[in-house]
Amino acid sequence: MRSIIKQAIYFFAAIIISPITLIYLLLNIMLKSDSLFSSFSQLLSLIPGKGGRYLRAGFYRFSMKSCSPDAVISFLTLFSQRDTEISTGVYIGPQCNIGKCKIGRDTLLGSGVHIMSGKGQHNFDDLTKPIKDQGGKFEKVTIGSGSWLGNGSLIMANVGEHCVVAAGAVVIEDVADYSIVAGNPAKVIKKLSE
Repeated sequence: MRSIIKQAIYFFAAIIISPITLIYLLLNIMLKSDSLFSSFSQLLSLIPGKGGRYLRAGFYRFSMKSCSPDAVISFLTLFSQRDTEISTGVYIGPQCNIGKCKIGRDTLLGSGVHIMSGKGQHNFDDLTKPIKDQGGKFEKVTIGSGSWLGNGSLIMANVGEHCVVAAGAVVIEDVADYSIVAGNPAKVIKKLSE
């Protein structure tokens, strides 16, 4: 019975947010930009409480590459790239900033986690040009199923399945499955049993 009630709530939240979703989809036909998506993300991040998290999931399931309707996307969480995938059972804490990524099933993100679109977003080889004018490339970062990213962690590389990233860790190299990492740069401090 509880599952049926939750499904009904997800359905009604998608209907309630549908005017904003339709406006976004129509504007996206003309503009096709991540900055438009980011602007809508900023607006929707301001809706507080459980109602806000249901409305955000209702919007993102139609505007991202994929987003499970049961994803918990907390207050003040921002997304910058449409090419983002959020699987079922994902919890994203408040004040996160999420770039181009794929987040696996049943993964937890603490407050203030930042997932960047890789570590090559900015070039800085040409000393005659400002860094902002040198470009860069976005890479899709993958966070494996069943992982937990602690508060304030910064993620610039892939994190395997069933991993723990300590609070404040800075991940710049891929993390193997079943690893616990901590520090800046993040290093493996323990392996979990499979």
